[in-house]
Amino acid sequence: MVVAVNLREALNRLKRAHHSASRLVLYRGIRRDPAVHALAELLKAVLAGKSLSSDQADGIAGAYSTFFTALAEAARKNPHPSVGSPWQNHLLELVLNDENSFSRLAEEYPLEEIGESIARQAGLDLQRLQDLHALDAAVLLDLIRQVTSETDWVGWDQLLNFPTGESSQENTRIRFKRQLHESQDWSSQLAELATSYRAFGSGIFGRFQAFHWERPDQRGHLRGIPEPDPIRLEDLIGCEDQKGWLVRNTSFFLDGCPANNILVYGDRGTGKSSAIKGLLHHFSGRSLRIVEVSRDDLQDLPQAMNQLRSRSGRFIVFIDDLSFEEGETQYKTLKAVLEGSLEARPGNVLIYATSNRRHLIREYFSDRNALSEEVRHQDTLQEKVSLADRFGIQLVFVAPDQDHYLAIIRSMAARRGLHLPDQDLVRRALEWAQLHNVRSGRTARQFIDFLAGEVGRGAGS
Repeated sequence: MVVAVNLREALNRLKRAHHSASRLVLYRGIRRDPAVHALAELLKAVLAGKSLSSDQADGIAGAYSTFFTALAEAARKNPHPSVGSPWQNHLLELVLNDENSFSRLAEEYPLEEIGESIARQAGLDLQRLQDLHALDAAVLLDLIRQVTSETDWVGWDQLLNFPTGESSQENTRIRFKRQLHESQDWSSQLAELATSYRAFGSGIFGRFQAFHWERPDQRGHLRGIPEPDPIRLEDLIGCEDQKGWLVRNTSFFLDGCPANNILVYGDRGTGKSSAIKGLLHHFSGRSLRIVEVSRDDLQDLPQAMNQLRSRSGRFIVFIDDLSFEEGETQYKTLKAVLEGSLEARPGNVLIYATSNRRHLIREYFSDRNALSEEVRHQDTLQEKVSLADRFGIQLVFVAPDQDHYLAIIRSMAARRGLHLPDQDLVRRALEWAQLHNVRSGRTARQFIDFLAGEVGRGAGS
């Protein structure tokens, strides 16, 4: 049902919103968002006049189409519960994630240490953003109907049916979004907003917990990972001591206490990488971020760390499958970053690396040959073993024996709700390990995935 509103009152609301959007200063970058830009164009078109030509009406239709589509796409990419209407939720997300002079300063300093001019301007911008937040879909659509004499317009209030549950990671963030949404004066929430930036970061650091370092051109950059690996520490069976070391060291790090870089090495498929990735979920809701840097990009480590140095949060630089062949020199950059460079490693960064071998640089028997032609052959040997020594904690993961392998299988099957007779489960698990010529946590997971698919297909047939 179409509910008519007073045309003059509706026009005044839209003029105020359009005026506020054009007067943003610190948060002006929000106008570059596709949905916000499209809304500004829509407001401009609607405010053009009461009597519209056919071309002007087409302009409104095009602007609304762009706005609706951009808002729907933003809703699709946001899997978290919505606060307010989809437009209001989107704007709240933009405010929390915007990277500007105020948000960057708030990451590093308490609000009372930020210059008064910046704080006051941020408060004014928040008031202007609140005018945009207050836009009502029904009011805008009714006005569009009146000025275009067309009635077939669909509102944006229900683009997705969001889940009602909240993950622990998002609880604090969602609570503040709701607090801002319900506030009568957004400028009064400036201190809480600054606290949010300090806790969660801004820009991509506010949106993501996991990142990958990319170098598509001459300059590398961080790419946020929207859906990090869902592995959890509880899914890893039989490496309790190793997990305990990882959790304790990471807890020290998050609490601001001294902590060590960690090297995790051992047999393939034993959960080395999974144990590190599982920390992200174990410390969900805290300031932990994980940045994956590939072995081929180790020369970029100083550049990556400089980008992390002044950001809020605590970062684990994750290097997977670390090893070096004879003649490769990237390890020298890693050595300098770990210990030895004149520039101190950022206090909010640790390095966790995995490798299939304890000595990260390949050695040859000739390296130990005292009759080698090299005058200082012992120096070469020390150079090759010194990299691993720069990791303060070294954890070894070994392939499970048969009893341990079967314990992993039984635990995984129980977690997945696969209720097979134990004799059949054991027989098939051993056959699978024999087929793949290895017993490991990875082999166990692959077997359980196959078994779950087999059971699922049977249930659906």
